[in-house]
Parts: sequence; C-alpha cells; structure tokens
Amino acid sequence: MRPSESLRRRIVVAFVSFGIVLSVFFAVIAAVAVEGIEVHLVDNRLAEVAKWALPRQAAGLAVDLPSGLRFHRGGAIPLSLRGLPEGVSEVDVDGVGLHVLSGSDAAGPYVVVDHESDYEKVELVVYSMFATFFIGFLVLAAALGRFVGRRLVNPISELAEAVGRGASPLPLLDRKDELGILSRALEAHTAELRAFLDRERFFTGDVSHELRSPLTVIMGAAEILVTDGANEATRAPAERIYRAAQEAAECVTVLLLLARAPELGRLPPVSVDAIAAREVDRYRSLVAGKHVELDFHDGREFMVQAPAELCAAAIGNLVRNACQYTEQGFVSVALAPGRVIVEDTGPGLPAAVRETLARSGAAGGIPSRGSAGTGLGLSLVLRICEYLGATLGYEDRPGGGSRFTIGFTNAVAADFTHS
Repeated sequence: MRPSESLRRRIVVAFVSFGIVLSVFFAVIAAVAVEGIEVHLVDNRLAEVAKWALPRQAAGLAVDLPSGLRFHRGGAIPLSLRGLPEGVSEVDVDGVGLHVLSGSDAAGPYVVVDHESDYEKVELVVYSMFATFFIGFLVLAAALGRFVGRRLVNPISELAEAVGRGASPLPLLDRKDELGILSRALEAHTAELRAFLDRERFFTGDVSHELRSPLTVIMGAAEILVTDGANEATRAPAERIYRAAQEAAECVTVLLLLARAPELGRLPPVSVDAIAAREVDRYRSLVAGKHVELDFHDGREFMVQAPAELCAAAIGNLVRNACQYTEQGFVSVALAPGRVIVEDTGPGLPAAVRETLARSGAAGGIPSRGSAGTGLGLSLVLRICEYLGATLGYEDRPGGGSRFTIGFTNAVAADFTHS
C-alpha cells in the first residue's frame, strides 16, 4: 500500500486541513475586527485632537500636544501633507507611516498628524499572537489526527492481519462499537466459508476415493479382454473401455489434487517439456485418418514446482480438444520461456466463451462447445491454472483457429538451459 493510500495519513490530512480552514476563517474575522477597531480608535483620537486644538489655535493660544501628535494650519502644513482629501488618510513620508486628519474651516485648511500610534504596536502584538496560535493549532490538529488515526487504524490493521493469516477466533469480537460489529461479521462469514470449503473438499475426496475402486476393476477387466488374443471381436471395445476408464481415473486424481490445499513450494520440480511431449504422443491417435498434422516444437526447457498430474491434465485437455475439433490443417504444441502454446486451425471459440476467458474470473459456466473442450473442459483448466498460480490466455489465430497459452509465473516457474 502506498503511503498516500493509508487511512491513517488521510485522517491526519483531514485534521490538518480542518485546522487550516478554521484558522484562516478566524484570521479573516480577526483581521477585519482589528482593522475596524483601528480605524475607529484612530479616527476618534484625531477628531478629539482637532476639536481641542482648533479653538485654542484660533484664540492664539499654544497648541501643546502629546508626543507623536502634531497640528498644522495653513502655510505650516508640510508640503507632503497638502492636498489630502478631507477625513483620515494613511500616508507614508520618508518610510514613516502617518495617520493624517485633513479638514478646513473659516480660518483655512488644517491637518492633525499622528506620528506613532500605540495601536500599531498593539496590532503587531495581536497579529503575532494569532500567528503563534495558528502554528500551535496546526500542530495540535496534526497530533490529534495521528492519535485518532492510530486508535482507529491499528485495530483495523490487527483485524486484517488476523484475517490474512487465518486466525480463529478473530480479535475485537468483544468490542461494542462498529469495529466489533465488523469483526463479528468477518468471523461469521469466515466460518461459513471454511465450512463450505470443508464440505466441498470432503465431498470431492470421498467421491474420488469411492470411484477409484470400481475404475480399477473396470481397467483390470478391460486389460484382460485386450490381452486375450482368442477373442478379436472384443479387442476394440475393450480398448475403448480401458482408455475411458484410464481418463476417468486421471480425472479422479485431478479432483483429489484440487481438493487439497496447494503446497507447491514443497513439491519437486517437474519438466514441462517432457509432460507436453508425452501428451502430444498420447493424442496422436485422434488425428489419425484426418488431414491434420500434430507437431511438437521443443523450445527452451523449464521446470515448475507443481503436481505432474495437474500439468498433464491442463496441457492434455487443450491438446485433446484441438485434435478432436480440428478437421484439417494442423495442431501445434510449442514451448516458450515459461509458457506452453497450443495452436490449431479448428473452428475457434464462440464469442461468449472468449469473453469469459478474457475476464478469467469464471471458474465454471464455460460451455463444452467446439474448441471450448470436452471432458475436463476449459472451466477445469482454469481451476488448474489458478491452483498452480499460472495463467490461461486465449486469442484467435490469424487465418482461423485458436491459440491457447498457459503461462507459468515466476512464483512457480524456473527456466533453465539444457546442459
């Protein structure tokens, strides 16, 4: 999982984002309030000064003002302050900010100048405090987000880890909140799936074991009939019975293997080259009497850790289907690095089956029609490939026909060069 997809990270980002939005909101309100208070206080102060100074100046009395405040009239007004509109203005003179109240009366124009307002210092303190609050609030939001993220995500991670390793019972079952509800639902669903898989495994195993004994009897009786040279009339039917029973026995073996949990890492490697060559030789009789060539192109040999019976069943089913439904042309089995390619000039797959194969998600429901297969069928080939960690690909062959590719992934396949 990428860090950007972490739920914990998203919670922290949400808290910090909320902190930024809230801080900006209050910052705007504070800025408007501070500026409004400043205008109100400065305007009133300058107006009070003008109200006090004008009569005294008209009476010829000295206008003594506190430090930072100045009163000028007529020609005494500095050039930089002349021509200002009536009212309070903010003016920069030689880099110094001034608040200036301009006005006029019967005696002429006048200005009241505030050189250093205490409110500016107060404003600086207020903004500094707000910046400190903003930074502290963001740090607090991030810390709170991390805390909430840990409290929320750690139990979920613990639950996911327990589900992944198949632990039973699951943690958090006693909690009364939503995590407890989720844990109990997963526990119930896991138990239901485990019971279903056990029933399927037991059913497949029991049926397969029950079929082995009668199949062995049938094969033994058919073999006796085949080797009995005194009765030639029964040889051909006996051979068909023997082949059918042998294929049924192999199918039983495949079902038994699929009913077990895959432990491919403990199996000895088998040669896919030898298995493919054997399956090609096995089904040469299916193209006898047809205008069909069955070719095996030996490529770079590779090994896979897998049951040889399952590899043979998957490859053999594709070869058999291609031989059965190809009336003219060729059937080709070729090896490529990590792949087995079965190609034919038969009728190809119906569109519905091609779509199902392209999705590779359906383990069943693939009809046995045309090149779609008989016997094991493509549905079971897909199950075998899934069991082995392999892939089954299909594409239309240029000029007509089908091309199936069984690809063994790096997890189960290891290429090696002939010595």
